[in-house]
Amino acid sequence: MHAWLVPLRDTFKRHGDREDAAVMESYMKGIAPFFGIKATPRRELLKEHIALYGPAAMDELPGIARAAFACPERELHQTAVDLLMKQARKLGPAHLPLVEELILTKSWWDTVDALAIHVAGVILKRHPKEIAAWNERWINSDDLWLNRTAIIYQNRWKEDTDQGLLFANIDRHAARKEFFIRKAIGWALRELGGTDPDAVRRFVATRDLSPLSEREALRKL
Repeated sequence: MHAWLVPLRDTFKRHGDREDAAVMESYMKGIAPFFGIKATPRRELLKEHIALYGPAAMDELPGIARAAFACPERELHQTAVDLLMKQARKLGPAHLPLVEELILTKSWWDTVDALAIHVAGVILKRHPKEIAAWNERWINSDDLWLNRTAIIYQNRWKEDTDQGLLFANIDRHAARKEFFIRKAIGWALRELGGTDPDAVRRFVATRDLSPLSEREALRKL
């Protein structure tokens, strides 16, 4: 384990709650064991750790993130995501292989969605020349979570959303049966609806989307 993480893991162990851990493990479908620390206190403990030991150095951040994901407990995976989100605007295309690697590690919605929207999405928005290659890689992947990433990474782009690319990504997977793909489609359309509701209505009206995707897309319109 990376030395920066050792005291943080010890702190998490001391503050864990076995009853909360059991509830979290059940809710997250057994993706990983938990210490039993909810998001707000977990982030407070991280803040205290940074005050004592200093922030993770940028050149050490990939190693720290990988080491955190190598630990069994989910709170450490989530902490790695928090660290990357905090530094997302300082990251560049060279970090996208790391982001993809973590998306594919212990994949579940809690880490995948944060990495897709708040790390990959931030990097790609700042480096638009990288979008085509990474979008193609993810949308055509055999991995469900990379497909979901391709559908949702623009979720905070508002008026800057490439609607043509988003719609093409959705069309590519609109017939899929998996809940996490159908939900992602509806979510991405709902986010776009915040800035261009007419485009979303037109798209939904001209496609045979799943009831879940359509319901999510139009829920706030």
